[in-house]
Amino acid sequence: MFVDASDLFPFVVLAIVFAAILGSVAKRWMKLKEKQLDLAATVAGEQAAQYAAKIERLESHVATLNRIVTDRRDDLTFEIENLRGAPAKLN
Repeated sequence: MFVDASDLFPFVVLAIVFAAILGSVAKRWMKLKEKQLDLAATVAGEQAAQYAAKIERLESHVATLNRIVTDRRDDLTFEIENLRGAPAKLN
């Protein structure tokens, strides 16, 4: 019981069409994933820049606080109170 080549022709054509459709779907899926990765990378880069700016501001504040804590000048109290907007009390 042998199969004639002409009987297999419709199955071969359907297999080729099915493969082409699957290839097209796979290509679109890969493009979508690439766009999603690009967007995720952009968002991560923006967040990193925001975090860097925030860290820079915090470091500046810490440096100011460190200077206030370690500086023993008499006019330091006066400067701090001026920053608060209240009159300074000198010892």
